[in-house]
Amino acid sequence: MKMKKTRIILASASPRRRELLAQIGMEFEVMVSNVEERVTATLPGEVVQELSGQKAEAVLAMPQAKESGTDASILVIGADTIVACDNKILGKPADEEDAKRMLRLLSGRTHEVYTGVTMLFSPQSPADGSVRRHTFFECTKVCFAPMTEAEIAEYVATKDPMDKAGAYGIQGFCARYIKGIEGDYNNVVGLPVGRLYQELKGWLENEESSDI
Repeated sequence: MKMKKTRIILASASPRRRELLAQIGMEFEVMVSNVEERVTATLPGEVVQELSGQKAEAVLAMPQAKESGTDASILVIGADTIVACDNKILGKPADEEDAKRMLRLLSGRTHEVYTGVTMLFSPQSPADGSVRRHTFFECTKVCFAPMTEAEIAEYVATKDPMDKAGAYGIQGFCARYIKGIEGDYNNVVGLPVGRLYQELKGWLENEESSDI
């Protein structure tokens, strides 16, 4: 997907999100800010929307986002993913012991994966400098098979859990422990690209953005 006169920026360092966005034909560039995340929401769906918004806003405010050298508008896409189990939000593990704790909690049970997406559209026209905003979240249920302590230790030793919410990646080594999912698989990987595309298309049509 290429939008005329619009520069698309993915506000994420995740290689998985880059792959998913490229998979659906989006032409984009990547910019990452080191924004300090602040959470005021409590419900998982609200938390991921809040954090995805902070990432998108921070990138849009960066000088290199504005200095494109063209008259193109800017669309920034921010995303954040968390795992929730027993009403507890699980982000990325702090260390290996924390990863083991999370995996013990998920073992043999069903949990939810939430990804929030925020899209910020900034027209470059001097007549309209306002930023338009659209935010949503997707939730997928994931069922784990029981894991032994030896299996948990073996998986953590691969280092795969260390940069992932809930201490696992569904698309890698941990796939052997996934009994099933209910919902969007790509959402668990890190970006619900099917819904993102449909939300973006509908949003732009409603905005009647003829310059995109």
